Order: sequence, then C-alpha cells, then structure tokens
Amino acid sequence: MRNGLKIFDADTHVSPSAEALRPHLSAKLLQLVPDLEQHRQEVKVGWAGEQFQPPYRHRYRFGNRSGWSKNKPRHLGEAGPRENAERHFQKFMGVTYPSEGGADDNAAARLRDMDTEGVDVHFLVSVGGVGHPDPEVEMEFICAEHRYLNEFCGSDPSRLKSCLTVTPLLIDASVAEIRRWAKEPWAVAVHPNLPLDYPLDHPDLYPIWEAAQEHGLCVIHHSLSWGYPGYRDMWGNPFIGRSASHPWAAMRAVASFIGGGLMDRFPEIRYGVLESGFGWLPFWANRMNDQAIYVGYVVELRHKLSDYLTGGRFFASIEQHEGPQMARHVNEFLGDHVLMFGSDYPHAESRFPESADRTLAWQNVIGSEAMRKMMWDNPARFFGKP
Repeated sequence: MRNGLKIFDADTHVSPSAEALRPHLSAKLLQLVPDLEQHRQEVKVGWAGEQFQPPYRHRYRFGNRSGWSKNKPRHLGEAGPRENAERHFQKFMGVTYPSEGGADDNAAARLRDMDTEGVDVHFLVSVGGVGHPDPEVEMEFICAEHRYLNEFCGSDPSRLKSCLTVTPLLIDASVAEIRRWAKEPWAVAVHPNLPLDYPLDHPDLYPIWEAAQEHGLCVIHHSLSWGYPGYRDMWGNPFIGRSASHPWAAMRAVASFIGGGLMDRFPEIRYGVLESGFGWLPFWANRMNDQAIYVGYVVELRHKLSDYLTGGRFFASIEQHEGPQMARHVNEFLGDHVLMFGSDYPHAESRFPESADRTLAWQNVIGSEAMRKMMWDNPARFFGKP
C-alpha cells in the first residue's frame, strides 16, 4: 500500500534460469532431449542491465529467435550497420537495480522489492517454452514452467499472480494445462504464444478461449522482440523497433480478437494488452469502427468495435512515459475502468523503486477516483481479486 491506496502491478516479469527450471523438467523431456545441457546459454546481463559475474547462470535456448533485438543495429542517418556493430543493452530508467533473483528463483527478494515500492500484488508475465522446433518438447518446457510458477508464486499466492502459456501447436495439451492449474490461486490468466504469422482469431484456438472462460481466466497480450508483427520491417534500427513494436503488435491483437468476434462468442471472457502503450487506444477504436464498414472482412458483430473497448471486459496497462495527460484523455474517451498500473519490473524500462510513486503523482491530473481504479480496482477486475 502507498499513500493509502492498494496497488496491483499489472505488468511485471518472471523468467526462470536453467538452474531454476531444471528441477521441474519431466523425465519424458530428459529422454526426448538427451543433450539438454549442451543447449544452455550464459546469462551475463540482468533484466535491468546489471552486469553479472561468473559463475553465470544459464538459459535453455534452441533455434534462432531472430528479430530487431537480435539483428545488427543501424544508427539512423547511416547507410548500414557500423563495422563490428553490436546492439548494446537499453539504459536502465530507474534509480537502483531490482534485487538479484527476483525474477528467477528468489521469491523472497521479489516480495521485498514489492514492499520497497509499496506494491501489494504483482502479475508476473511468463512466456513458457524455449523455442524448441519439436512441439512435443516445447510443450514439456511449458509444463515445466507452470510447475516452476506453482512453486515460485506459491510462496505467497495472494501477492504473486501469473499466467498459463498456451500454444496452437498443441491445443489439447494447452487446454489440459488450463484445467490442471486454473484452480491454483496464482493462475489468473492465459498467455497465447503464437508462431509467427499465426492469427489470434484462428478458430482452432476456440477450445482454449472456452477453457479460459470456463475457469474465469483472462487473456493477455504481451508482444515479444522475436515475434511481434513488423519486426522484419524496421530498417535495422533498434530505436524504430522498440518504439513501434509493442503498440503495433497490440493494435493487431485487439483488431484480431475483437474483429474476429471472440468477445461475442465468449461473452464472459476478459481481454487485455500489457506493456504496449495506451495513448493509441482512442485513435484505434475510431479507426476500427470506420474500417470495419469501409473495408469489411470482419465477422458480423453485435456492437461497434469500440464498444468492446468500453464495455468493461477490455483492459490495458499503462506505460509511465505517456504520462497523466494521456491517461486523462484515454479515461475521458474510453472510461476510467480500462487502464491499469504497470511498472515493467524488473526490466530496464521500469523506474524501480519509484514506479508507484511516480504514477501516484498523476492524481492531481486524473483525479482520486480514477487513480484508485487504475492502481487497484481495474487490475483486480481484470485478473480477479487476490
């Protein structure tokens, strides 16, 4: 709690190292991948940019996750990448680094960081899987991550919440994971991990949305540096890539999920976009309304597309750099029941340990009621009350 307000952070992250995930791997996976230990990469830089010292921890990696974050960087105004160019890590935007291990295997350290910022609840964005080309193996890694989350969040499930990764590569197995974990208090959301160019509105995904609705789980969108749309068209520039990636990916996801009729077909499902900005929402709402008539190619909907954004089942986490004036504009356009506080802990974009305090300072612009809703009521409606 901070300044008398309860705080629910809707956008934080967790990612187990190979060492943290190893105890949760199944015997089946170890049989399928006998050379598993040869697929470990050293982790030399932390989520906020801190430099680690040996002995390093590791991550399991298979294949090549390409994208603007992996390609050789080109500075704007230059013809191509500089000789021997390497992409440097982002600038840490906070004051002090988050505690080591808070996004890996040290839930106690994370809870201490939450107390430092005055945050009551973290939603932890998790992306199960390691990019293995065999769907059966990839699903085993996803299942292992769910077991890891059960242990990590289980240390205090009233404060640590997370999601279940689902994939169209194995629909039945994804549904089974929802049914296996949905009753655990930490499991509050479904996170689709889609192959490149696989549409979110594909009808093969209906059983996943049905299972999410049945168990009261929301559905989240959070784009990734190797899988958001347009990463192949950023002209090799990290500035353009990072500036455009998350908003455009969320725009596409919102248009697909709503324009594909999923909120009509599943009338109790809740959908939200995280770490994707929010100032674009009014523009996108009006543009979708117009383009659905002008261009078509959407299903026959019961309402205007914008009505699904304002109707109480759509949510979006904030980006702190957009500021209070933008938040007030969105609240006036869509209603103050949409936006949710998000810090991006423990990534370099977070303002740790000042994220909550900086956002609470918006109150003189957006008002006390809108602040209370953004910091607690809205995420508690989206994810469910802790």
